[in-house]
Amino acid sequence: MKVLMFGWEFPPHIAGGLGTASYGMTRGLAKHGVEVIFVVPKAYGDEDQRFVRVVNASDVETPFGETWQEDIRERLTFIHIDSNMVPYISPEEFTREHEEEVHHPGATHGDVWKERYTFSGKYGSNLMEEVARYAMVAAEVARQYAGLFDVIHAHDWLTYYAGIAAKQVSGKPLVVHMHATEFDRSGDNINQSVYNIERAGMEAADRVIAVSNLTRKIVIDKYGIPANKVVTVHNAVRFDKPAGKEVERGVDDKIVTFLGRITYQKGPDYFIEAAAKVLKRLSNVRFVMAGSGDMLNHVIRRVAKLGIADRFHFTGFLRGEEVQKMFALSDVYVMPSVSEPFGISPLEAMKSNVPVIISKQSGVAEVLDYAVKVDYWDVDALADAIYALVKYPALARMSASRGMVEVTNLKWDNAASEILDVYRSLV
Repeated sequence: MKVLMFGWEFPPHIAGGLGTASYGMTRGLAKHGVEVIFVVPKAYGDEDQRFVRVVNASDVETPFGETWQEDIRERLTFIHIDSNMVPYISPEEFTREHEEEVHHPGATHGDVWKERYTFSGKYGSNLMEEVARYAMVAAEVARQYAGLFDVIHAHDWLTYYAGIAAKQVSGKPLVVHMHATEFDRSGDNINQSVYNIERAGMEAADRVIAVSNLTRKIVIDKYGIPANKVVTVHNAVRFDKPAGKEVERGVDDKIVTFLGRITYQKGPDYFIEAAAKVLKRLSNVRFVMAGSGDMLNHVIRRVAKLGIADRFHFTGFLRGEEVQKMFALSDVYVMPSVSEPFGISPLEAMKSNVPVIISKQSGVAEVLDYAVKVDYWDVDALADAIYALVKYPALARMSASRGMVEVTNLKWDNAASEILDVYRSLV
C-alpha cells in the first residue's frame, strides 16, 4: 500500500500534537509495509526520513495555463481570517515570507509558466492564504507522483483542500483525519471559514478518521457527515526513545504541571483556580504552566490577582528534550481541557511515570482507566485530586505504576493497523 499524505508540520519542527501524531502514525504504518510520501508546506532537511519520504511543498513549481490547474483554482474560494484564531500556537511570531513567481520570457495568455510558493510553515494571520496555495501545490504533487500512491490522506482542516485537489487530479480515494474540530478550538463561537473547510473536506472524503468517539460524535452531529463514513482510531504514544537522564530538581516542593497551548480549549484558567485552592491547604507545592498562547497575559494577571505568583512558574513553549525534562521534574500532570479531541500529552506524562489528571471532556479519557478524571469546570474536584496525589505518596505511586502499564499498550503499531484497514476498504 502506498499513501500520499498531506500534513502541516513534522518533527522536529512542531507546534502542537498534530506533528507528533503524524510522526508516530507514519512510523507505525511503515512497520505494516505502507510506503508514505509525506508533504509539508516547509521542510527543513533534518526530518527523520527513515520511515517516510518528506516532500517540501516550497520546492514544488506549479504550472499556470493548464486546464486541470485552472479548474481547481476556480473551485476554491478562500476567505481571510481576520481574528487571532489559530489552530496551533507557535512560539515564534508568524511572518509572511515572499512568494516567487517565475515567468517564461514572453509568456502570454494561454501559455504555461511556472510559479513557486515559499511557505512559512507556521501559523498566524496569513494562514488562510497559505492553505489556499498549499492546495494548488498539492494538485501538482499528485500529478507528479501519479501512479506512486493508492490513497490520499489529509490531516486536519489545514490540508483538507490540498487533499481535495489531489483527489480531483488523481481520482484516488481520499481519507481525511480529524484531529480537532473548530468546535474544540472555539466552542460555539466558531470561525465560519474554518468550519466550511472542515465540512467540505469531510464531504469530499471517502472516509473520515476521528481521533476519539467524542470527536466522531461532533463530526456527525455538527457537520452532518453520515455515521457510516466516520471511523474512530485512537491516537497512541511512542516508547522507543531512551529514558531521559536524571534531572536535578533544585527544590523540595512538589511540582504540578500544565503543559500545552495556553488557549481556551486547554482550560488553563481552571488549572489556576484549582492551584489557588490547593495552596490554601498546602504550602510545599509549585505549579508550572509550560506553553504559549493567546491567553498567556490573561492567566499571568489572574495568578497575580490571586496572590500565588511566588508559587507559580511560566516556562514558555517547550519542545523535545525540554518536554522530557519537565515531565521528569513533575509530580503530577494536569490536562483540564474544555474540549480535547484526544490528548497525547497525558500519555507522554504517564510513560514518564507521572500520575495524571485529565478532564472527562477529552478523547483520551476513553482509553485510560488509571488517570484521574474530573469535569473541566469542577475546580473543587480538580483541586481535591491534585491535593490527594501530592499529599499521599502511596496513591501517587500506585497511579503512576498502573498508568505506565496501561499506556504501554497504546502503541502506534496498533493504531496504524486500524488505519491500514481503512485504506484497504477503499482500494
